[in-house]
Amino acid sequence: MIDEVLKLENIAKCFDSADGKLEILKDINLCVNAGESVSIVGRSGSGKSTLLSIAALIDKPNSGRVLYRGKDCSSLKDNEISSIRAHSMGFVFQNSLLLEDFSALENVMFPLLNIGKKKKEAEEKAKDLLSQLGLEKRFSHRPKALSGGERQRTAIARALITEPDVIFADEPTGALDEESAVLIESLLLKATIDRNTALVLVTHNPDFASMCQLKYVLEHKGLTLV
Repeated sequence: MIDEVLKLENIAKCFDSADGKLEILKDINLCVNAGESVSIVGRSGSGKSTLLSIAALIDKPNSGRVLYRGKDCSSLKDNEISSIRAHSMGFVFQNSLLLEDFSALENVMFPLLNIGKKKKEAEEKAKDLLSQLGLEKRFSHRPKALSGGERQRTAIARALITEPDVIFADEPTGALDEESAVLIESLLLKATIDRNTALVLVTHNPDFASMCQLKYVLEHKGLTLV
């Protein structure tokens, strides 16, 4: 049975520019199911990150609908949208965006504490996840003391700790060396299998994109399955 997590219907997005309205996205349709990995590629400036932000309910389209678990999110209040993101979505970006004053353990605990979980539960779960990702000796290290690959693994642990329905990843390997990039690719794709978590990936890496079950190209403002 297909378990639909996310659906984009006829999404359009434009921005104001010196020459008037600049259309970035037009008539975008996309469906993402549980446990499914989806990659989106395209040239720089094609609107990939904008599309990801709309899908993740961070930005709003000018027209069209984003449905999460069948619910039209355009009618939801800001606090309802924030709750969906906090409970059901994980995020991994090119720059890990870890909190610099927090240790790796505290960074991973934070999403659970943010939704009201007890500190003991959050700490135990964070330690378990970090250990699974080979970071059992890095609990107390702050981001500046971690390598690029370690920071990204910490970011993945943070993204997974709430057991989200979907992870949004924007160029998660863009700043890494080849060995670290291969490890991050493997960890993200493994999560879709082991945890039945959907993955929506934006990347310039054609090899990584091709590892996903579905690959789309964003060009001429539209999305094409390849």
